[in-house]
Amino acid sequence: MIKVSDVSFKYKNSNKNILEHLNFEINDGEIVTIVGKNGSGKSTIGKLISGIIKLKEGNIEIDGLDIRKNNKLIHENVGIVFQNPENQIIFNNIYDEISFILKDLNKNEIDEKIDLALKEVNMIEYKNEDLYTLSLGQKQKMMIAEVLAKNPKYIIFDEPTTMLDSKGKEEIYDIIRKLKKDGYTVICITNVSDEILIADKTFILNNGRIEAQIKKEELLEKAYLFEKFDIKKPTIIELLIKLKENGIDIDLKDDFTIQNLVNELREKI
Repeated sequence: MIKVSDVSFKYKNSNKNILEHLNFEINDGEIVTIVGKNGSGKSTIGKLISGIIKLKEGNIEIDGLDIRKNNKLIHENVGIVFQNPENQIIFNNIYDEISFILKDLNKNEIDEKIDLALKEVNMIEYKNEDLYTLSLGQKQKMMIAEVLAKNPKYIIFDEPTTMLDSKGKEEIYDIIRKLKKDGYTVICITNVSDEILIADKTFILNNGRIEAQIKKEELLEKAYLFEKFDIKKPTIIELLIKLKENGIDIDLKDDFTIQNLVNELREKI
């Protein structure tokens, strides 16, 4: 479990806190999305939890451990994937890139971890490829594999699909769903409203504060909150609202997919 208690934060040379008295919990095995307007502090939360930036006010515990007192252990258990994979790449070759973070292991252990990680993202056939031959979506999957090779319990995705086309986005969503099935806990920081649909719950961040928490099964009921805080609603939620306004009330349970919507519409018509 990740527990954030009364966390505030401001950057050096700033007079204003970007985060104000945050309190929330993320349970093991959940997918959680954090949404909010640009500048609301979403990415700062991810960097604080992962230890990239130093916590100064409040407390963050991961599995009961204070991150300030257990920085190395937290670093081993929390991985983070950023928006632009090209900004994170050091080496030209996939094997070299991933093996670099495993340099303390012997070659057999390194090979085994790299193979397992690349299989998780359906990239095993690219193991010895040069990175310049890959598409941007493939590079992002490779960066996910690099994080997985460290075998963290928690994975933070900081706007992972912003630069990808629709096919690339869906491939990342499929990976995130698979990670949940495999027991990982996923935090997805995003500006892409449809990513809300893959989450078990969503936090709306506004002016540095968590203003709302919405469970997946509450998305339709609490859709007004997205509009209230100037967040674009997921497309399928907008469709369901329009249908309801026209006398067609459809309950997709927690399977917010176009195919499920089509199936339910066939039943209604």
